[in-house]
Amino acid sequence: MLRLIGRFLRPAAALALTAYVLWRANPGAVLAAMASADPAWIGAAAALVLVDRTLMAYRAIALLRPIDAASRPLVRDLVRIFFVSTFVGTFLPASVGGDAVRAYGLSRLRVPAGAAVASVLMDRLLGVVSILLVGLVGLATSGVGDTASTRAIGVSLLLAGAVSLGASLVVFSERAAALAHALVLRVPVAALRRIGADLAVATRAYDRHRGELALVLAGSIGVQILRVVQAYCLGRSLQIDAQLALYFGLVPLILLVMLLPVSINGIGPSQAAFVWFFGRAGVHAADAFALSVLFVALGIVGNLPGGWLYAMGPSRGARR
Repeated sequence: MLRLIGRFLRPAAALALTAYVLWRANPGAVLAAMASADPAWIGAAAALVLVDRTLMAYRAIALLRPIDAASRPLVRDLVRIFFVSTFVGTFLPASVGGDAVRAYGLSRLRVPAGAAVASVLMDRLLGVVSILLVGLVGLATSGVGDTASTRAIGVSLLLAGAVSLGASLVVFSERAAALAHALVLRVPVAALRRIGADLAVATRAYDRHRGELALVLAGSIGVQILRVVQAYCLGRSLQIDAQLALYFGLVPLILLVMLLPVSINGIGPSQAAFVWFFGRAGVHAADAFALSVLFVALGIVGNLPGGWLYAMGPSRGARR
């Protein structure tokens, strides 16, 4: 019963937050801003989505390199799982929902559970690290707003960096991996203990594939740069007078907020983050809210190919 209540309250709270931010931004001004948006700039942002989804698909495939080549699923099946998981994740709690669907899909292709979860976690970890790198560079070069805003952004990036560093130690440090394994063995549930042990072994396997990890990290940085440029194109469509450097300083932190599994597809927190951070830089609340709506909508458009693949059903190899 409590679980059902929690599932209801989460989207309800996100919608309430969205409604509150919209009310503060003036709904009429938001609609006017969106009505006057330049479709050419929106089209440019949509074209960049094709590139970032290609890089993301490559990232998901490359992270399965530790699996023996003879038992590795076909690329076409891996691509299908990636796009279907992004589509289904649109309707689930941000980041976590799509990751869970992808790990489950990989296990259906006979990828060991530990390796499947490890690949998804590494994908998420490298994604966060790439956001941090782009965000730190952007923060140093953008001259974001006032001192309080800069401090808030810096603290948030440092906290995310600390979490990422702890996860990275499990991959590259034998001592940290042993500590994680010892903690897993104390889990009281046998099934969770077994999955945790398999996950620890699968995660450590990436230590022998540092070249692939470097390429995946480079691809992840490319994805984050593309997302910043997409936001800039959408801002230009709304006639927001802000330099690209400002977007590099603000959008990475907003992306971290959108990763928090507290709402469906980041709706609610993303609107609040856009309005707050861009507001510190002098952007009108209505324009910032309209930018957040277009940014979220652009992500949904990028997930639509997964809906078509889902409707088509699995390939013959995946069914076998």
